[in-house]
Amino acid sequence: MDKGCGSCVTVGIMGFREMGRCCFSGVLIALLCFGWLASYVVEGYPANDLVVDLPGQPKVGFKQFAGYIDVDFKNGRSLFYYFVEAEKNPEKKPLALWLNGGPGCSSIGGGAFTELGPFFPTGDGRGLRRNSMSWNRASNILFVESPAGVGWSYSDTASDYTTGDAKTANDMYIFLLKWYQKFPEFKSRELFLTGESYAGHYIPQLADALLDHNARSTGFKFNIKGVAIGNPLLRLDRDVPATYEFFWSHGMISDEIGLKVMNECQFDDYTFSNPHNVTVSCNEAIAEANSIVGDYINNYDVILDVCYPSLAEQELRLRKMATKISVGVDVCMTLERSFYFNLPEVQKALHANRTNLPYRWSMCSGVVEYSDTDGNMDMLPILKKIIKNRIPVWVFSGDQDSVVPLLGSRTLVRELAHDLNFKITVPYGAWFHKGQVAGWATEYGNLLTFATVRGAAHMVPYSQPSRALHLFSSFVRGRRLPSTPHTSIDD
Repeated sequence: MDKGCGSCVTVGIMGFREMGRCCFSGVLIALLCFGWLASYVVEGYPANDLVVDLPGQPKVGFKQFAGYIDVDFKNGRSLFYYFVEAEKNPEKKPLALWLNGGPGCSSIGGGAFTELGPFFPTGDGRGLRRNSMSWNRASNILFVESPAGVGWSYSDTASDYTTGDAKTANDMYIFLLKWYQKFPEFKSRELFLTGESYAGHYIPQLADALLDHNARSTGFKFNIKGVAIGNPLLRLDRDVPATYEFFWSHGMISDEIGLKVMNECQFDDYTFSNPHNVTVSCNEAIAEANSIVGDYINNYDVILDVCYPSLAEQELRLRKMATKISVGVDVCMTLERSFYFNLPEVQKALHANRTNLPYRWSMCSGVVEYSDTDGNMDMLPILKKIIKNRIPVWVFSGDQDSVVPLLGSRTLVRELAHDLNFKITVPYGAWFHKGQVAGWATEYGNLLTFATVRGAAHMVPYSQPSRALHLFSSFVRGRRLPSTPHTSIDD
């Protein structure tokens, strides 16, 4: 029976490691089948992970791949990835890894299909539209759902869903080693590690693991060229009080409540496991501040309107356009994305959900039990180690985020520079994009950069896509952000 080239490669649970026999009849089919397969194997790309066409996808000239990497075969633990080539000249462009935070939230749903990937969901949740400011204009981009239990990543061992920073970093280290086996031509390519939010923990600790590998390896070494983290959680005793300082400075709480929070709360004692273990009066002040801010503000972007889920979900079921626009941004995109990813034809096209998980895809995991103490760790010593290895570190902040505000991040970057004995190499000042102020930036010791993105949210590429692309393009090209309005960059 002739099944055609679509079934000529049978892949076992170990993915591309095990290749079955080609089953076909007829010389012509054999030639076509092997010719198609060889064209990708020669390029170093796994044919079985090729995403031929996503439902409702506009036509594009670059390739997409998606599938699984088994990081622990004994436990049946596998991480799902989505990889897009650079839009032009992918063979000459670097590789950038992007991780979202949470902990426990999807980099496919966040970074890939809401922020910086090549496609966004359409308003009815049944198709895709092009993101003209996708970061694959500047780099090849790899997105991974990590740790196991996030999105379509899974484990056959229930205890794997209880995890933390160390296990997450080690799994990502193994993932990259095995991903390079699938895509060997990227082994020598420049590697940039990027992410946002709790990726302020993920990315530095992954970089640390890769540097440890490089130090002991006599063979392959990761070609790490830079680390960039947006609105990152770095240290709770700075990041948490910055939230209430942000509320006060943006007129969201009164002078009296702002002063009460600052006077009553000793945030040095703040932890994730018991965040309000300070004093009763501190708890009361925080509760009062949160009550005044209210539930009708998007804390991740205080200038955006909110999406009303019940109305948007009803419109999606009725095949209506659920898109709601606020300051040029679709505030209901998260619901449209979730609807799209749970379509069976979408999962089939992405080679996802190969074990028929007993739950729907969701942006943030409902099965992962993440450590409630790891979030308390100070990331500055790890960033210091990265910089001492001559790897540039960029910290960027959307200035409309109250969750991890620029106020804390800027202070922490300055403290890190002081600890490294770095001098200011670029004084704090405006940077420009398309003739307008895109934010403010400073640089220390030619290796440490802090930049704000004007009008951006916690998810910078989502709310300011053009400025975010400019920042990323500058980062991967080793260029400083332009300090005059007439400087341009080919994004």
